[in-house]
Amino acid sequence: MPVLTRLIPSPVVVDIRAGALDDLAGVLADQRISASGKLAVAISGGSGAVLRERLAPALPGADWYEVGGGTLDNAIKLADAMKSGHYDAVVGLGGGKIIDCAKYAAARIGLPLVAVPTNLAHDGLCSPVATLDNDAGRGSYGVPTPIAVVIDLDVIREAPVRFVRSGIGDAVSNISCIADWELSNRETGESIDGLAAAMARQAGEAVLRHPGTVEDDGFLQVLAEGLVLTGISMSISGDSRPASGACHEINHAFDILFPKRAASHGEQVALGAAFAMHLRGAVEESALMASVLRRHRLPVTPEEIGFTAEEFVRAVEFAPQTRPGRYTILEHLDLSTDQIRDAYADYAKTIRS
Repeated sequence: MPVLTRLIPSPVVVDIRAGALDDLAGVLADQRISASGKLAVAISGGSGAVLRERLAPALPGADWYEVGGGTLDNAIKLADAMKSGHYDAVVGLGGGKIIDCAKYAAARIGLPLVAVPTNLAHDGLCSPVATLDNDAGRGSYGVPTPIAVVIDLDVIREAPVRFVRSGIGDAVSNISCIADWELSNRETGESIDGLAAAMARQAGEAVLRHPGTVEDDGFLQVLAEGLVLTGISMSISGDSRPASGACHEINHAFDILFPKRAASHGEQVALGAAFAMHLRGAVEESALMASVLRRHRLPVTPEEIGFTAEEFVRAVEFAPQTRPGRYTILEHLDLSTDQIRDAYADYAKTIRS
């Protein structure tokens, strides 16, 4: 019998541990990503400058590029600056904006990307997508999956704790996203990739059910691994479906309707996920999710991120317009304003009881 397999787009290297950054040059050389050490390293002007001082002696062949922000123009300028350097690879060293700029720039000039996140704020660190601000607002651009992901838990602990909490919200929201994907499969016939769904769901469940806190290396390890697996699940499915459902539509609605007041991505999707689980009748699962989010000091009501209940109702009502063609529990129920208001009142009562 023939052995049927498929190739999974995934990093050659995933190195998650305390002190991983100190071995960056050796890891890249050992894996034949950059034996020469000729690297283009994209950094921010803040934490990146400090890390440059620390890493420069170990990367004598690297050129360093300071990225101004997370816009499409910034990414194009970065690519133009790097294209004549004859590098082995591009290293994105910093937060999500830096890594997304580096992803896009590396793809533009045909070089592999090494992602070295300095925080765990969201699942984009290993995804095949670069999210960049443009003249029309914000766009998502398809890029190759990073060839390597190096996460130093010592560096992660030095970042503001709110970034870790945001990553928790993003990872846990996978559970709601997969429920939406399965709903669409049943109701509309949308195809579902079982492997991508399994990876994203298990990543969310591992974070949801881990007893540790943001202070524990064990918990940070599981969170980092979960975010990496989520990125790979998106590479497998070919889009963001494993990690984008009703909760992300609600997040986008907050960003569009209240751009100057919006909270972090992870906080908004966490709230959206807990509410979406309640909407689909998974009341016990919603309550568990809310309890875990609250334990990690993430919001479970709009008031906790500075919004009124009425503003939340407005965001939920607007949410389906943010992703035309995507089918989630919001499109399935097609609730009126009053029905959303009643559903939120019931949700709020349930999680407070």
